[in-house]
Amino acid sequence: MPKASPLLPVILCGGTGTRLWPLSRASYPKQYWALAHNAEDTLLQLTQRRLNGLPGLGSPILICNEDHRFIVAEQMRQLGVEPESILLEPMGRNTAPAVCVAALRATARGEDPLLLVLAADHVIREPEKFRATVEAGIPAAEAGRLVTFGIVPTAPETGYGYIESAEALNAAAPVPIARFVEKPDRATAEQFLASGRFTWNSGMFLFRASAMLAELERLAPELVSCCRSALEHDTPDLQFLRLDREAFAQCPSVALDVAVMERTPLGSVLPLDAGWSDVGSWSALWETADQDENGNVLRGRVISEGSRNCYLRSEHRLVVGLGVENLVVVETDDAVLIAERSQAQNVKAIVQQLEADGSSEGKAHRRIYRPWGHYTSIVEGSRWQVKRISVKPGASLSLQMHHHRAEHWVVVRGTALVEKNGVEELIGENQSTYIPLGAQHRLSNPGKIPVEMIEIQSGAYLGEDDIVRLEDVYGRSTAVSRA
Repeated sequence: MPKASPLLPVILCGGTGTRLWPLSRASYPKQYWALAHNAEDTLLQLTQRRLNGLPGLGSPILICNEDHRFIVAEQMRQLGVEPESILLEPMGRNTAPAVCVAALRATARGEDPLLLVLAADHVIREPEKFRATVEAGIPAAEAGRLVTFGIVPTAPETGYGYIESAEALNAAAPVPIARFVEKPDRATAEQFLASGRFTWNSGMFLFRASAMLAELERLAPELVSCCRSALEHDTPDLQFLRLDREAFAQCPSVALDVAVMERTPLGSVLPLDAGWSDVGSWSALWETADQDENGNVLRGRVISEGSRNCYLRSEHRLVVGLGVENLVVVETDDAVLIAERSQAQNVKAIVQQLEADGSSEGKAHRRIYRPWGHYTSIVEGSRWQVKRISVKPGASLSLQMHHHRAEHWVVVRGTALVEKNGVEELIGENQSTYIPLGAQHRLSNPGKIPVEMIEIQSGAYLGEDDIVRLEDVYGRSTAVSRA
């Protein structure tokens, strides 16, 4: 009996999830939040965790925006998972280039594994059924078929693409694909459900790396050429591989479905019935979560009296719902969403308006995550601002200086090691230090608990680009975001 091929997950971590604003934002999208019902893991972590138990499972290849690289690495570290690689896209180019780069990477050492391509932001409530379905698709993928997983529809949804099978669907083995259909109207969707041959297009795939590369070479040779160049000229950056910007920018921005799956004779579909959701809106989260006796889903510091069929979520402050119905209420540190549940998916237009206005709430939270920890903007004036900084044990900010601002640091928890113009000192709780304008300085945490510190900035200009990095253990360049 031939030896089974290793199974490598390829987890696509792109996307901003704007329909889940104000929680999901460009700086910290939905895949990095814990959104699934009663789960402490993030959607990305759940995506990796549900693979445990699959035969021949190897280390994952993760593909993400370079701005999110430390978030991805930290969330994998929390699971005890060491990725095969974390590939950094300099810009989004849709799923076909991402999958192509992953397949090239997977075959670089002469191996030809099976690739299980997954989105990082899906919820699957029955992971054991998911694993059984993946296993059912392995023989076909081993034989060279390009398998996609079609979600067994539960309603005539008009917001999803559909896949029609060429013959009766079979849960035990994939069947050939007849066609892909983009978001139909309701009457057409009802006909699709009645036929029994249509499933929702999930964007999840299983195939041998060489089989997909061969079809990409045949159907999209320019894309393969650009991806190969981007990978050949990549730049190692700690545990990351930074794809070459110029080469990757030449890649056509195209989905894998359009580039290959709609055109290949090798496509097969396997029905998946495992409690799937793409978590595309707050109303979708309400629908997939366990509701209380009044139809409510309550998250965080929430009190509900006489409310029905609501999704109420608090990240910081107390949220109270009194006698309200069919609402979505989501509170964050700098914004509150209140919407009719049926209108919640239209929040994307609000995000576009915020971005057009240049409002910070459209892109980032007050809490900004960095490889060394995070900082939170508390209050600011015309020439001053106050931030709360948390530095992880053993972590260190870059050695840096500022041209336009001075800083006062007050430690409120832990012990900080402060380097200032080449002189080091330990600062304990309730102690402070002053960083004059132009001083070379660095903050480190030599202890075993996080350092919590209040920073008061003052000066003519307080922007995050007023940073000159002189040394950085994370390999970051000068004048990009906060240290």
